[in-house]
Amino acid sequence: MQIYADNAATTRVSRAAIDAMLTYMETEYGNASSLHSLGQRANEAMTDARERVAKVLNCQPGEIIFTSGGSEADNHALLSMAYLGARKGKKHLISTPVEHHAVLHTLKKLEREGFEVTLLPVEPVTGMVTAEQVAAAIRPDTAVVSIVYANNEIGTIAPVAEIGAVCRARGVPFHTDAVQAAGHVPIDVQAQSIDLLSLSAHKFNGPKGVGVLYARRGLKLTNLIEGGAQERGRRAGTENVPGIVGLAVALEESARHMEEHAAHLIPLRDKLIAGPSAIPHSALNGDPVRRLPGNVNFCFEGIEGESLLLLLDDKGIAASSGSACTSGSLDPSHVLLAIGRVHDVAHGSLRLSLGADVTEEEIDYIIRSVDEVVAYLRGMSPVWRELQSGERQFIL
Repeated sequence: MQIYADNAATTRVSRAAIDAMLTYMETEYGNASSLHSLGQRANEAMTDARERVAKVLNCQPGEIIFTSGGSEADNHALLSMAYLGARKGKKHLISTPVEHHAVLHTLKKLEREGFEVTLLPVEPVTGMVTAEQVAAAIRPDTAVVSIVYANNEIGTIAPVAEIGAVCRARGVPFHTDAVQAAGHVPIDVQAQSIDLLSLSAHKFNGPKGVGVLYARRGLKLTNLIEGGAQERGRRAGTENVPGIVGLAVALEESARHMEEHAAHLIPLRDKLIAGPSAIPHSALNGDPVRRLPGNVNFCFEGIEGESLLLLLDDKGIAASSGSACTSGSLDPSHVLLAIGRVHDVAHGSLRLSLGADVTEEEIDYIIRSVDEVVAYLRGMSPVWRELQSGERQFIL
């Protein structure tokens, strides 16, 4: 059995998106900036895609900027608002320690440039931040608030509308990294008082290498890329028309089936949570209710996440861990540390992110496999023996 349970990393491109993209690779391949008819048809396709995306987010097409993905959109939003604020004497930025590195590393860059960053502490285990915390942290010199919509590791969904309302009332631009949320939970930038929003196509069955920055009309953006007048002068470079078309089709398709997919996924997600919960000295990470429909994240004491992943892969299950095993770093996930997991526990983490086509049979197989692999690894672990003998104290 082969089960792909790493959809938070990337998703399979939908057939509808592929079919739409092929047209703009094979026949309608003109440069959207060209004046000839082939180029103008490509431009029309891009205009149509912009309108489709705007309709899903409930904004104006002119507020949609196509990017290379979520990381670029995050950088563009934060740098723009920071520099805009600095021109008004505002150099204070608010965020959380559980953001994606595209946000956290940008904030670090801004700190080196003389900005002050406040990272609001999140609730232990759930990783939740509240609108009240944001309200208390806002100062007269606050330039932007950036709070992740749905956490990419632990799946917790923030109270975005409440935070947006606080920021709107105080006149502070509010940015949210919605890369994991878009296509999976409802988003309405008007109703939720969102000023800037980032998303990436490959998280909702679109192609890699294309994303969106929504920026509310009237906000002055700082260009990251110079060299042309594309995207109304806000992002230079020949437009990725096939990718943009694929993004729009995938987002529209995901939004259309969102309720249906959630109704299918949430009971299976909860069943998958119940399985590992029965394993001694294990713990769920993230909010048990306010979480993405397909996200499950656990810590298992006494084992290493890398070994867990490799053995699950041998059983045909593709998953991910909070340990940065692919980067050569021995540091556990910054998200797990921020929610209060100590290093030893955070190293033994597992993220399972489900696609809409997952079956109950596959969930049962994952539960059995996780149980078997955890037991096997603990049987080999000197740390587990020390915990059982009392030489070390259990944390979970």
